[in-house]
Amino acid sequence: MEQKQIRVVLADHQELVRSGLRRLLDDIPGLCVVSEVATGDEVVACTRELKPAVVLMEARIPGIGGLEVTRRLVRANDGNSVIVVMRRVDDPLQSQYLEAGASGCLTKHCSIEEIVDAVRVVARGERYISADIARQMALSMLPGNEQSPFDRLSGREVQVLMMVAQGHSVHAISERLCLSSKTVSTYRYRLFEKLGVGNDVELTRLAIRHGVVEAALDA
Repeated sequence: MEQKQIRVVLADHQELVRSGLRRLLDDIPGLCVVSEVATGDEVVACTRELKPAVVLMEARIPGIGGLEVTRRLVRANDGNSVIVVMRRVDDPLQSQYLEAGASGCLTKHCSIEEIVDAVRVVARGERYISADIARQMALSMLPGNEQSPFDRLSGREVQVLMMVAQGHSVHAISERLCLSSKTVSTYRYRLFEKLGVGNDVELTRLAIRHGVVEAALDA
């Protein structure tokens, strides 16, 4: 009996990463990469059209951002399982992605064997969190550990923060997230108050310092 293939979409802003992963995954029996995309907007459009079983997506995907992508895919309920790939094991937004509905969480340092395991597990409707991320999340909950200032932010505030840090205007953010400009401005000033900063530059520097955004998203 022929094994049913698991259809996968790869989402990463670096073409070299996508093409390398595709070559590796296409050699795995039972897996089929149906598309590669570079932005969050493309992920949403692509999954709506191709209906993959799994979306393997970098956490810091440009555009509407990984959190918004995850929420939209989960809300659409098209049978897509999202695996988010973090750049750091101590990424301060890991819990945000899991709360948004991500089925898996890996780091960019994991092996191809672990990626394949994660894809197969989430395709069965289960969750997969790499051991190093699970350990870090458990340690962060212990008494006495310093909490990130970003722990106090809501998911929507994090989305606005990441888009501000990418240089998007209030108008552009409102269009991407389907919010009014007034609402986006309210979120923006709420970020200033919660994080103790006075402008977008200070906000971006703080986010970079804590690893919420990268210093160069196109690096």
